[in-house]
Amino acid sequence: MRIYTRTGDGGETGLFGGGRVPKDHPRVEAYGAVDELNAALGAARAAGLPGHLEPLAARLQTELFVLGADLATPPDAAARADRIVRLRDEAATELEPEIDRCEAELEPLKTFVLPGGGPAGAALHLARTICRRAERRVAGLVRVSATGPAPLIYLNRLADLLFVMARLANARTGHPETPWRPS
Repeated sequence: MRIYTRTGDGGETGLFGGGRVPKDHPRVEAYGAVDELNAALGAARAAGLPGHLEPLAARLQTELFVLGADLATPPDAAARADRIVRLRDEAATELEPEIDRCEAELEPLKTFVLPGGGPAGAALHLARTICRRAERRVAGLVRVSATGPAPLIYLNRLADLLFVMARLANARTGHPETPWRPS
């Protein structure tokens, strides 16, 4: 199978389960932002995540691939119905114990912190901001389609997790956080 198909040369792309839409369609914007988030998590992993953050990030990448496939599949898709993968409703609540686990090792925040720190922490902060963009794109998709709330809830919770993962990566690697101070 060749990587190039030429079917998208006219500015349209195929959806999983059938149908074609413009490449700037809200559904494509949504799953494209999730794909970008997945790549950012891969970059964070390449930066070297300490301890349990590495397998956690690997798990998140797998979940994001499922989410991307879910978003690439219209709710009414009939073709390939036996192969459609959807994000589980409980996926968001399953992130909450991970947030608690990370927070248990951290000092409570007393102020906002600037994104940054060491390479791993900075990469996770970047992933968090991309996650918020994906969340905004999915919110737009939910408004214009029959897409359920599970992807939106998942991304909201994931952004919180990525924030505490960034803080923990910096703490574990000895990179202090920079408090935000208004000028």
